[in-house]
Amino acid sequence: MTTPRDIAPTGKTPTATIDDAGAKPIRPPLIVGDDGLTRCAWVGHDPDYERYHDEEWGREQRDSRALFEKLCLEGFQAGLSWITILRRRPAFREVFFGFDVERVAAMTDEDVERLLQDERIIRHRGKIEATIGNAKATLALDGSLAAFMWRFAPDATGRPKPASFADLPAVTPESTAMSVELRRSGFRFVGPTTMYALMQSTGMVDDHIAGCWRAQL
Repeated sequence: MTTPRDIAPTGKTPTATIDDAGAKPIRPPLIVGDDGLTRCAWVGHDPDYERYHDEEWGREQRDSRALFEKLCLEGFQAGLSWITILRRRPAFREVFFGFDVERVAAMTDEDVERLLQDERIIRHRGKIEATIGNAKATLALDGSLAAFMWRFAPDATGRPKPASFADLPAVTPESTAMSVELRRSGFRFVGPTTMYALMQSTGMVDDHIAGCWRAQL
């Protein structure tokens, strides 16, 4: 996600205007929902995205199990739209035991083969194996996953709310540093762009656009 990394998911999309050069569409940063609330425009009018935006994205998450889930799902999202993952999240939670780290770490090759036949999830061998491997890497950490990850959160003091999508980075020094340390610790599918998306979704950074009702909180 630089927002969930597929701006304007499904349903009605915000109307684009043309920049001064007359060549490049400019995506409006905000959209008003059917409920009258102004939101970041990547939500569109998709009810699943609206719930995710309102209840989860950008809120501080310091629970290690929940962070492990986000880490894994962000890895599964690589190359796909976030809405694809969001709609499959109940199935992911089921097949990975609620993302209980110890149970996931104990999964076997037979489990991998079984999941490769499960059409409810993303059937990608590398990502499934990485989820199991990341559980093992989590157990090997010196301390909790939450403590490990939150030490990379940037200082938010005085950080202005972004005014447009152009203000949102895809990669930051902090997400790069997190990626490097996770890889060093044996984690996979944890590139710097993926880790910045995780920072956004878990409230390590707050990238709600200025004027969004969530940005006012």
